[in-house]
Amino acid sequence: MVQFRILLGSILLAFLIACGGPSQKSTAETGDAAAPQETQANPSDYDPDRGAGKFNEENVVLGATLDKAMADRGHEIQKVKCSACHKLTDEKLVGPGWKGVTERQKPFWIMNFITNPDEMIDKDPVLQAQLELCLVRMPNQNLTDDEARDILEFMRENDGVK
Repeated sequence: MVQFRILLGSILLAFLIACGGPSQKSTAETGDAAAPQETQANPSDYDPDRGAGKFNEENVVLGATLDKAMADRGHEIQKVKCSACHKLTDEKLVGPGWKGVTERQKPFWIMNFITNPDEMIDKDPVLQAQLELCLVRMPNQNLTDDEARDILEFMRENDGVK
């Protein structure tokens, strides 16, 4: 019994030491100009029409009609990686619904967001406002460019492109 109490006490002490380290004060509180400061996204460095990433109007070209094979692959990916957080309607689940997204956003913006959500959430004021509503950041699903393009094609199908 004594050994159990010593073990329990040691675990508790280790937990307190690991989790209860010294608090960090801001530069304003400490007066230490060398203390790290939070970086603020500079809006002039970000194009909200394009997003942040490698995709643009030259490398994301959509056909006039839907590529059904791509849309079908995108639907399969959506079921595995996206459906837990996004409905195909305009109704919010964890994240916003997908209905109408291809009408509200440019294709290359969608591709940049799918493949680079962290940087875009950090910089895009619309996404930051959405985050305040959803309260959960979209995780990076580490999709390939082809998978992201397939999802975009499925989004187009979901929005009625034939």
